[in-house]
Amino acid sequence: MKENFEEILSGGHHNSLGKTLEVVEMILKDRSKLEALYNTYFSEDELVRLRVSNAFKRVCLQHPDWVYEYFDRLAGEISKINQASTQWTLAILFRLTTHLQTKEQHEKAINLVKHNLLNHEDWIVLNTTMQTIFEWSKKDNELVEWLIPVLKKYEKDPRKSVAGRAKKYLKHYSSKT
Repeated sequence: MKENFEEILSGGHHNSLGKTLEVVEMILKDRSKLEALYNTYFSEDELVRLRVSNAFKRVCLQHPDWVYEYFDRLAGEISKINQASTQWTLAILFRLTTHLQTKEQHEKAINLVKHNLLNHEDWIVLNTTMQTIFEWSKKDNELVEWLIPVLKKYEKDPRKSVAGRAKKYLKHYSSKT
């Protein structure tokens, strides 16, 4: 039976997961359904796309290799979706699949996440992309050099969570010198 994930994930309160956890269970029981879930990213319904992102993250936590198979499509097609939940989820998915990425894929992920950190206004996008870049910078001095001035900008952000995260990471770097 082919699942209609768009129908399953639609409706309900916009702050709820709806039936996301049920969808995740379906995917974990039958990996072949992940393709149908991926295709649901192209729904016109923003709430459905939010729940697809949440489901992909949850599947990735269990099986990063399953989601990695979608890396190029996520970095291509899905990165173009102008929705905060999609962008913050990509930062998480890229971080969770780092160990599987080729050098070229990792460079693409770095560039996409950098772009979001410099150009997005959503506080969750900023926090998750900062976290991803910070984690990657532990093994990449060039990334540290790029990130420090960006963090200095965000430590003055009026949103406490954004400024707090930036300060925390800056403190980490200053303790290393």
